[in-house]
Amino acid sequence: MANFIEKLRPALAGTGERRLAASALRGPSPFWVMVRKEFGDHIRSWRFVILLAIVVLACAGSLYASVSALKDGQSASAASGEGSSSFLFLKMFTETDGSLPGFLTFLSFLAPLIGIALGFDSVNTERNKGTLSRLLSQPLYRDDFLNAKFVAGLLLIAVVIFSLGFLVMGMGLFTIGYPPTPEEFWRVVVMLLITVVYVGLWLNLSLLFSVRFRQAATSALCGIALWIFFLVFYGMIVSLVGNATSPAETAAASVVIRHQDWMMLLSRLSPAYLFQEAASTLMLPDTRTLNPFITQDQAYLAINAPLSFGQSLLLVWPQVVAIVAETTVSFAAAYVAFMRQEIRSRS
Repeated sequence: MANFIEKLRPALAGTGERRLAASALRGPSPFWVMVRKEFGDHIRSWRFVILLAIVVLACAGSLYASVSALKDGQSASAASGEGSSSFLFLKMFTETDGSLPGFLTFLSFLAPLIGIALGFDSVNTERNKGTLSRLLSQPLYRDDFLNAKFVAGLLLIAVVIFSLGFLVMGMGLFTIGYPPTPEEFWRVVVMLLITVVYVGLWLNLSLLFSVRFRQAATSALCGIALWIFFLVFYGMIVSLVGNATSPAETAAASVVIRHQDWMMLLSRLSPAYLFQEAASTLMLPDTRTLNPFITQDQAYLAINAPLSFGQSLLLVWPQVVAIVAETTVSFAAAYVAFMRQEIRSRS
């Protein structure tokens, strides 16, 4: 038996060397080649540069407004002898002097445009140019094409969002001269991660429209219309439904609470509302509950102290799961629609 194994060793060694040589000849995976190509195309495109410049300018304006508000607030507190630096670093993302919205508001309003801009012509442009059928005729898995589009866009979104967040942190540190505590740092990092997932939802929706519609202009208009609907009109519709179905003033407390629960459920169907709840709760440690109704005993017995990072994360965990679920469902819809389509030359 030992002699037989000794005879097989050269053959096994030759097989291993041949496999290594074959993998070296094949080079990197086609999936990652497409990811690098899409990532580079996005960075070099003028639309991404213009949109990124708009977002950076808006965030710079909100940072100036928040720093001005913090300086005025610290001056007033110092004059009254009640100065406090509790979570001062987090206030750069939420405070404003009234001239411009805060950084978090700008981020929730403009960040979805990045996802829409990266995905609205990802598939239909390839189809109209005739490169989609030529690409899929190569030894390439069909789902790798759509997966590469999504991964490249999500990587670029992560780079942009974290760059903006760390830029705000650096400028705030340079301006107010107050370093963040470890808890503040992790609150900002988790908020940026949630923002990446939220923008990834809009990227998946734009990919779905790009798969569904042949014209890039149609898919772009659908993405922008959906963005405007959730950011502007959905809240108005929920308010109208709430006013139309509100119980009478003499109704029982259980009826009023049940009605408010339904209105809260309708509001939380919007990804914009979910993101606002999750991000603002993480950046405002004084937020102790997201329930509009609390009993008198709960209000009286509550400890007058901000929540820890773990408790704030536990409070917004349902919102985070809902955003991830919506992102997954939108990608699954785009994936199924693309896999069921017939790809022909010049089709």
